[in-house]
Amino acid sequence: MRQNIINARVTFRNSPIHVLEQFTIRDLEDAYEQFKKYSGLDECVIIQTCNRIEIFGKSKKYDIEKIKKTWASLAGLEEEAFRENLELVENNEALHHLLKLTSGLDSMVVGEEQILGQIKNSITSARKAKASGQHLNTLFDKAIRIGTRIRNTSGIGRGGISVGSMAVKLAEENIDELKFKKILVIGTGEVSTLVAKSLQRRGYDFAVTSRTLDRSKAFCETMGGSPVKFEDVLSGFENYDVLFVATTAPYFLVTFDRITKAIKEKKGGMMILDLSNPRTVDEKVATIGGVKLMNLDQIAEMVEKNMNARLNKVKTVENIINEEVSVLEASMKRLDVEPLVKDVFKNIDSLRVKELEKALQMLGEKDEKKIKIIEELTKAVVESIVSTPMNNIRKASEQGDPDIIETASKLFGYKKNELD
Repeated sequence: MRQNIINARVTFRNSPIHVLEQFTIRDLEDAYEQFKKYSGLDECVIIQTCNRIEIFGKSKKYDIEKIKKTWASLAGLEEEAFRENLELVENNEALHHLLKLTSGLDSMVVGEEQILGQIKNSITSARKAKASGQHLNTLFDKAIRIGTRIRNTSGIGRGGISVGSMAVKLAEENIDELKFKKILVIGTGEVSTLVAKSLQRRGYDFAVTSRTLDRSKAFCETMGGSPVKFEDVLSGFENYDVLFVATTAPYFLVTFDRITKAIKEKKGGMMILDLSNPRTVDEKVATIGGVKLMNLDQIAEMVEKNMNARLNKVKTVENIINEEVSVLEASMKRLDVEPLVKDVFKNIDSLRVKELEKALQMLGEKDEKKIKIIEELTKAVVESIVSTPMNNIRKASEQGDPDIIETASKLFGYKKNELD
């Protein structure tokens, strides 16, 4: 592929939400200007969600250091921050990744619909900023169509549920009028993100706490909720009716003594959902009157039953993507030779027009109908002669055959640096 398609990304797969947040690009309009000027990319599309920040780019020769430097400048980061968080793929792998995105395979919840709309918005913004061009516009349009078709034919988006949404569902089933209760999410990792998403989608108010207030604030800016100090939570569990606990602490955060004190001081009961692995809620809490405790194993078992039907479709979707990638790659390679084809047609047509005018002068023809017939004849002759070799050149480009393209460039007097 003469033009490289690259994908540089920081996602939930390698980086927790509080780290991911640091790579966010706040001003997209300015970002596109900066990437066009300094990154070395000819075209660029930025995808940003609460789970990922990704740059898709097109360039003949790209320099990852320039891309990182531009990105770091926009996010207010040191370039060192990319060392453990950045993934970079190109060409076939970049196309494959985009299809996984549009079909829902790379989402935190397999098959979720939201990412498809976010990708559509991303390419629309890039077009508006004139940051994307023929290559990325074609790539994204095709990837969106393919992803939509995969979703519709496979049913990958139907019937699934996450640990987070199942936990919220259980809280709804066990707590009367949940919308009037005080809800707390402890933790800012992957599972907490799923819980917060589900709470926000259902319109519930909730508080969020983590080891540092800054981390809680960063999480809430992206996911919603109100940040609270960790120390205030540990000494004030009586202020909450529902706890979603999803941390990686190596000890019990929610202890028997703390919840015993809380139940004595508050009116009504409490539901605690321990989504941590290992558990961070003391199991003895379940023996306290008025407390309903559920752990990750119980919830995960319910999710597994619900997800089996969807996960059985993942392999089918992966097979479809593998087939579609080769077709998509051929389409992108074909774009590389289009300037040559366009130039040949333009030059030949200008010769056609020139010779047609000479012939009409020699004939002294003035009848508009006859002139129209002769003109259409010349167009048809040129089309029939030129179409076959041009289509063969396109096929050679799709198959990655540089020799035929090189020969065609020489035959038609096309400058190689224009094609590159």
